[in-house]
Amino acid sequence: LFHRLNVIPIQVPDLRERNEDIPLLARHFLAEFHREQGLALRNLPEGAAAVLQSMEWSGNVRQLKNMIERLLILGNQHEPIDVQEVLAAEETNRQPAQAAIPAAMATLPLREAREVFEREYLRTQVARFSGNISRTADFVGMERSALHRKMKSLQVPNSARIKEPTEPEAEN
Repeated sequence: LFHRLNVIPIQVPDLRERNEDIPLLARHFLAEFHREQGLALRNLPEGAAAVLQSMEWSGNVRQLKNMIERLLILGNQHEPIDVQEVLAAEETNRQPAQAAIPAAMATLPLREAREVFEREYLRTQVARFSGNISRTADFVGMERSALHRKMKSLQVPNSARIKEPTEPEAEN
């Protein structure tokens, strides 16, 4: 069966590569669980969506769907999903041996570790706002021009996704 289905392989990007889709997917799952299981239709505020976007999703969309279901089942049915609720649900997903900072970062001097953090933080925020630098600057609390300079110094691309180089088309 695998070989029959693998005639045309389809590459699906990981959820961490498409984190701007996380709020949309989460809201879809909220509506789906309301419609199919009768769970309360809770609102997903911007802060809670931002926390979801910052999380690691090793289980991809299935893990996100499970978290949304858990939030609906265990949470207060009459209130929007709270940032603290999402953080608590994330803690239950974490493996106990996980370090507070990545091991590779722990070996770096402070200046380099700060640059790594800032680079990843800005990449996440730019992707979150789909490449809109003005909205990103407003959220991170910087002037637009200062954000551009910071992104240039950290070599952060100013678009939501890093575009893959396209292969030249074969001539017939």
